[in-house]
Amino acid sequence: MSRTCGSASPRPRNTPAEIVDRLNKEINAGLADPKLKARFADLGSTVFPGSPADFGKLIAEATEKWAKVVKFAGIKSD
Repeated sequence: MSRTCGSASPRPRNTPAEIVDRLNKEINAGLADPKLKARFADLGSTVFPGSPADFGKLIAEATEKWAKVVKFAGIKSD
């Protein structure tokens, strides 16, 4: 079984695109740092820098995948 976990940087709704782009650029630059990549690896994680659109796609794909698992297993919420 494999699983994917993502992390995002929360921000207020309607944050201007130029600010979102700048945050994304700076976060991706940090994630490209070899020391930070090594630290994540030490913690058992792999870093996948990307754009907000990439993260949205990841979430949509994971939601679809796990919805099928929940439906197949007949899992119901309380």
